[in-house]
Amino acid sequence: MAIRNEFSTYALNEAGTMAANAIAEQFSHLLNTLELSNMCGTEGREVALVRTHLQLASFYAKRAMAQMQVNQKTEAL
Repeated sequence: MAIRNEFSTYALNEAGTMAANAIAEQFSHLLNTLELSNMCGTEGREVALVRTHLQLASFYAKRAMAQMQVNQKTEAL
C-alpha cells in the first residue's frame, strides 16, 4: 500500500535544515517575548494552550517548508 502525501516524510537538504531552524527560532522568539514581557504570564492553563498551539503551528510551518521541492534532498543518480 502506498503512503499518502498527508503522511509522507521529507529528507531536507542544507537549505531546508536551515529553514527549519529559522522557523524554530522565530517561534521560540515569539514565546520568549510573550513570557518575558509578562503579557500572558508563564503559568496556567491558557498559557499552556498558547505553548501547545505554537508548537502545533511550528510543526505545520516546518511541514509546509519541507514540502517545497527546493528544500528537499535530491537523489544522486
